[in-house]
Amino acid sequence: MTGRVAGQGNPWVAVRPGDDVDVLARKMSTAHRSFVEHEWPAGDSVRSVVLDSWMRSRTKGVDPNGRDEAPVLTGVELERYRNGHPMSIIRPVIRKLLVEDAADTGLLVAISDAEGRLLWVEGDTSAKDRAQTMNFAEGADWSEESKGTNAPGTALAVDHCVQIFAAEHFTRTVHDWSCSAAPVHHPTSGHILGAIDITGGPRVAVPEVLSLIRATVAAAESELRVHLMNSPKSLGETAPRLEVLGSGRPGLVRGSGRTALSQRHAEILLLLADHPEGLSSDHLAVLLDEQELDSVTIRAEMSRLRKTFGSSGLASRPYRLVGALTSDVDDVRRALDRGDVEAALRIYAGPVLPGSVSPGIEEIRDELRSRVQAALLRVGDPMLLAQWTSSIHGRSDLVAWEAYRATLSTDSALYGQVSARIDHLDRQLGM
Repeated sequence: MTGRVAGQGNPWVAVRPGDDVDVLARKMSTAHRSFVEHEWPAGDSVRSVVLDSWMRSRTKGVDPNGRDEAPVLTGVELERYRNGHPMSIIRPVIRKLLVEDAADTGLLVAISDAEGRLLWVEGDTSAKDRAQTMNFAEGADWSEESKGTNAPGTALAVDHCVQIFAAEHFTRTVHDWSCSAAPVHHPTSGHILGAIDITGGPRVAVPEVLSLIRATVAAAESELRVHLMNSPKSLGETAPRLEVLGSGRPGLVRGSGRTALSQRHAEILLLLADHPEGLSSDHLAVLLDEQELDSVTIRAEMSRLRKTFGSSGLASRPYRLVGALTSDVDDVRRALDRGDVEAALRIYAGPVLPGSVSPGIEEIRDELRSRVQAALLRVGDPMLLAQWTSSIHGRSDLVAWEAYRATLSTDSALYGQVSARIDHLDRQLGM
């Protein structure tokens, strides 16, 4: 993957000093068209961070023409969710540093949650009206999985500040815009709470704006530290976390407390988290059971789940989550997306809900294991391969054992031990 100037400059900056923005815009438009139509960009003008994001966007099935049916959070649901979100604590800081001077500048300042949902969009009134045409609005989902490459969504996906210029956006409806964004982290746990974004014209993609965003994030995180000193339990309770990896009982973590879940409730929450657009009763039934559960059973399970999860966190018609739900599955996926295989392996405590036979869960389980295995094989790190093959979920992985052996010297004692293990697996598998 080739950057515009390989090995030079800051890869997170879109427009560098001396760049002609008109020429750069034309190059990016050509590269984007080539990628969408021929599966690879023309020329060498695409930064690696952008090309990686385009690849993820295509893999996730994002429509480059911008057609999107993701639900928008509105009205009382949006008001309740964002007012209880940790990002609301730092909104006054963001408004002071960025929003107050944005009137009549053509700039917008957006604050998102950790999943890419826009909580607030403020700034120039005419720019806000124009942005509505591409659904860049409060309550809309601007994660990479929903909208493809864009500054707030990509910053969250790679956990780093980033700028996206014009046709670097994956969807064509955003090509007239540029943006700079950075993630905001919980000051003690380090978990991502959300992102701060500036959106506007080409001048938003220059290095100075990225510096401004980073400075604002630093001020915001300092404000969170002060808030925690005075109210130590007030952060982290608004974003529950689902734990479904490994052989332990699945659970839902809120703050410092953990509630054990039945397997069925864990299955439902994981499926809803994997389908943010929502699931009809019939679709959910098919994903939960090969025999297809009847609608009465589904309604009864959802009623019981509301008592555990909270009725305000679940909507119906279709069934969907309201607000953020993080999970250990998402943590593994994010680590893999940013190429941190070591972190992914550390988080991957075992298969997804190993006792579940629900078709939808089996698909998620197989997908995650395959991604972890593929990343290990691609990296070829002997220490990581040793760790994987000695674990319960990798000890029968013949392909990984063979990849591990390929990293060893043929005259080492370990080479002989690994070869013996491969021979044993060959016999077991009848090969």
